[in-house]
Amino acid sequence: MNGGMNGGMNAPPPSPCINICRMQEASGLCEGCLRTIDEIASWSTFDDAAKRAVWDAIETRHAEWLDKRFESRDESQARTQGEKQ
Repeated sequence: MNGGMNGGMNAPPPSPCINICRMQEASGLCEGCLRTIDEIASWSTFDDAAKRAVWDAIETRHAEWLDKRFESRDESQARTQGEKQ
């Protein structure tokens, strides 16, 4: 189900924290774990289903971040190639 979670559905979801704790003002997400401040603050009170939902959101955010990163890289390469012609 979740690439970031270890164990089966019966194991409690681990914390996504990787000890890179910097909130990005533009996105409102932690640079390390891609959680919102509310998700971070509430993690210890979430039941397993809520924690899995946060993991699902993290996976979506990570995929979106990768798409944007590669989109920007591709646009930059296209501009560079256009300048060489």
